Amino acid sequence: MLIAFLDAFDAQHETAVDALRPRLATGQQLLIAASVYAEILVRPLQRGSGHAVDAFIDAISAAIVPIDRVIARRAAKLRAAHRALRLPDAISLATALVVGAEYVTLDRRLSKIAEVERSAS
Repeated sequence: MLIAFLDAFDAQHETAVDALRPRLATGQQLLIAASVYAEILVRPLQRGSGHAVDAFIDAISAAIVPIDRVIARRAAKLRAAHRALRLPDAISLATALVVGAEYVTLDRRLSKIAEVERSAS
């Protein structure tokens, strides 16, 4: 979601803006898994604009959630239960589940897994 939001040339940029803008406008705090933070920095760092990502995160008062043992274990459980789930997605979903945050994604398959896991908790 954040990659598309931050990259105006991303095919899903408008969808991401439509999904995140209302949350940001109401002042909802955005929690970002440390693994997602690393992912959203790759392209900007390649372009020499990594500072813009940090400025955006600071401007919206988002918090980077570190990956600890509890999150890592939950991510492993998610991968064990959903074999097609990639580790970065498992970590971001595990972060939301552990901290009790809403999981926002443009990936429908991942959204369904999040719903299943949220209802099972």
